[in-house]
Amino acid sequence: MAHRPRPENIQLGPLAVRLPAEHPDTAARERLAAGEAADDVARDLPASSLAWAVLAEAALPEAPVTAYAYARTGYHRGLDALRKAGWRGAGEIPADHPTNQGFLRALLALAEAAAAIGESDEAARCQEFLAGSGTTPESVATLRD
Repeated sequence: MAHRPRPENIQLGPLAVRLPAEHPDTAARERLAAGEAADDVARDLPASSLAWAVLAEAALPEAPVTAYAYARTGYHRGLDALRKAGWRGAGEIPADHPTNQGFLRALLALAEAAAAIGESDEAARCQEFLAGSGTTPESVATLRD
């Protein structure tokens, strides 16, 4: 199924974007819930933001540089998917939509890892991105297992 660009409501601005159910995060969510290791899931589904976010979250306490790399990978894979779904750099990315959650978790993990390694500008940018997406770090944190 081809993705068409989303229309914008001139009065209200960009419409919310929801990644399609066919996104790799759907399969990643099932595999992770079944107990598969996140590194195996990321290897098999490298376009899954969720798999990279889970790896980043796990690495953050002991290896923030590694967490940063994992989170950045998930963030960029998510940006690719959002753009393919019609997102044009602005607008809501609803956190209650399951296939959006991997990207949002990767973005939060990137903010946290950036802060942990002293990249305060990057951490602030990620926090602003979350707010611009219509969510908060606290809301996204509740999505973690």
